[in-house]
Amino acid sequence: MEKDKVYLRKKYLLIRKKKYFKIGNVNFNLIFRLIIKNFNNKKIIIGGYYPSFYEVDTLSFFKKASEKKFKIALPLVKSATVMRFKSWNYKEPLNVSKFGTLEPSQNNKEVTPDLIMVPLVTYDNKLNRIGYGKGYYDRSLKKIKKINKKVISLGIAYSFQEYKKIPINKYDFKLDYIFTEQGIISSN
Repeated sequence: MEKDKVYLRKKYLLIRKKKYFKIGNVNFNLIFRLIIKNFNNKKIIIGGYYPSFYEVDTLSFFKKASEKKFKIALPLVKSATVMRFKSWNYKEPLNVSKFGTLEPSQNNKEVTPDLIMVPLVTYDNKLNRIGYGKGYYDRSLKKIKKINKKVISLGIAYSFQEYKKIPINKYDFKLDYIFTEQGIISSN
């Protein structure tokens, strides 16, 4: 099964790279509607990611969320197994991590998000995902779910990243929703 995930990861990273520039602007208004539906428009903490490696560009969403007075947090990798979310202001400079991704300063306040936007490589319509293979989001989402039972995990991808059936194991965290340029997939 792990071989299947490695194969799918390579395949969909290549597909995403090839098709990335063919997708126009993504309308993030559906995410704001999801927030209203699940949090009664409360000013929640949104855990996002700074886009890299042809991921869905979330920057316009963060700008709009900041204008709407939502708090934003980005992941910071602390060790080989630990990732935390640190508060981040939309215009604040970021540091380059050892993985080449951008992350907030270690000095920023650690927070527990209410909504976590999860980058992914491929997904299925049962809300399973394959990420980059290190398990950071799986471990973090499980830990945060214990602290905040109402946290919502929202995978962020393009519709062409969908695969018929993702192989899963006991370590994988099933998402609550997946957002693509074509809409939101839910378990309902």
